[in-house]
Amino acid sequence: MSVLRRGAAAPRGSAATVVHAASPYGSRRLTLETDGEVTAAYLKDARDSVVGAVWVANHREAPRELDRSRLDAGLAPLLPESHVRHPAGRPALDPDALEVVWFEEGDGVALLEEGDLLLVIPGWSDMGRGIPGYARDATHQSPFAFPLDEGIEDFGPRVHQAREHWKRCLADGSWAEFQQSVLGHLLQRLGPSGHYWHDVGRQLAGGRPSMAPTVGVSERPARGDREFTVLSTVGMSRQRMPTVELYEDDVAPYGRIELAVASTLPSQRSGSIFPWLAQYPWRSVTWFAPGDVVKWYHEARTFPLGNGESSWEGVLLLDDPNRLAGPEAPGMTGLTLNGDAVRWLWLVPITGEEHRFAKSEGSDALIRRLAQQGRSWVVS
Repeated sequence: MSVLRRGAAAPRGSAATVVHAASPYGSRRLTLETDGEVTAAYLKDARDSVVGAVWVANHREAPRELDRSRLDAGLAPLLPESHVRHPAGRPALDPDALEVVWFEEGDGVALLEEGDLLLVIPGWSDMGRGIPGYARDATHQSPFAFPLDEGIEDFGPRVHQAREHWKRCLADGSWAEFQQSVLGHLLQRLGPSGHYWHDVGRQLAGGRPSMAPTVGVSERPARGDREFTVLSTVGMSRQRMPTVELYEDDVAPYGRIELAVASTLPSQRSGSIFPWLAQYPWRSVTWFAPGDVVKWYHEARTFPLGNGESSWEGVLLLDDPNRLAGPEAPGMTGLTLNGDAVRWLWLVPITGEEHRFAKSEGSDALIRRLAQQGRSWVVS
């Protein structure tokens, strides 16, 4: 087992894996390792690089000072007696007594021992910046562990909510109930439905059932008072997006979204944008904020919203499409989930140059420029 590490460094010496668990989204993995003297936990990304870590326990008598010989040997340290709850060491962890609970967002994880919190590695844990996870057996802060007691008031309810979230997701009829609430909202705001595509992420998975979250797409065809069709995702808002709390003090207004596109193109064609974006936040461990620009992952000529004359290479996400030219946008507010408002973000295709402009000058500057050019938020 290596020292609490970052990046893709391989562990040195002999280590046993006590727990190995992947998040439901497949973008993070928890590994609990022990060499018989120390147990440590690592949160890894899909490329097996360590993004967060925490010392968990000493299993023999703690030294008076930090054991630097283990650090020099590339091993997780024995924390000193001043920093541990059990100076004499605690027994080895029993894998059968451990339960992994992933945060709803998928960017953090907790480990429980016989129902009690043992450790938490939140999404903001970053060994590169000296921010470890939280351990029950740590009593003072160190570069290897923060005391779990310091965050228990926040982590306790959050872990409970996460367990309830995953329990709901597995319950019979849960998806259908959620789906109907979103479809009912779309009916009120956009009128009767047309076609519905289920689990659009399956297309990126080569036809196999995709990882969570499950996301469908609902078509709302043009009608008498609207000359364009609206396609909306159904499922992104069922779980909060990762990393929002790193940027916003109040997650509730930003954590849950659905995506939509207004278009006069054939629905099958314009809807093909969603397999790329529907699971993007959880697959890439990021979030979509109003004004974000997202670059297409393939050649421009393969971009789904192209019309043969344009060279689109990405999308701009707008919460208020009326900032651009075009007909009055339908109001989409009013849907809440677990107390959080669901925000609809509208997709507007942009060129590679416009993407670079937004990255250098900011999305507000890009929106103003597009508005001056008369760019419509309706794709045609």
